[in-house]
Amino acid sequence: MPLKKINTVLAAVFVLFVLWFGSGYVLSPETMAPGYGLPSHPPGDGDGFLVVKGIRDVVMALVLGVLLVTGHRRALGWAVTVEALAAYGDMANVLAHHGSVATALGVHCLTATLMVANGLLLLRETRTTATAPAPATPAVRPA
Repeated sequence: MPLKKINTVLAAVFVLFVLWFGSGYVLSPETMAPGYGLPSHPPGDGDGFLVVKGIRDVVMALVLGVLLVTGHRRALGWAVTVEALAAYGDMANVLAHHGSVATALGVHCLTATLMVANGLLLLRETRTTATAPAPATPAVRPA
């Protein structure tokens, strides 16, 4: 399978995955909270913070989706790579608040690392190689 097809499938999977769970945080934050990896659901009106996370994830997925659909593959590679920082941030958040190490590493860190790998593959696919200019052909003059 060609690299471009693999990259496209991986990017599409990330878009759909992030869109799916981001929407879950917006529509039903109380059911999504345990999967984030923190030790407890936020007390009081803490759902608002989870909705913010959901909106962030949905917007990130839409950015990747637009770049994928419009064929801006180099920009997609950079965006996937940079957006992985959000997942690494989620991992750090879970670890800093004494959450589940398994979720921090198995969900957030794994997702971020796969995103970086996909982003780097996209950048590799789209890099331009320097080529030497073609030699000039001598003009043929009639004798």
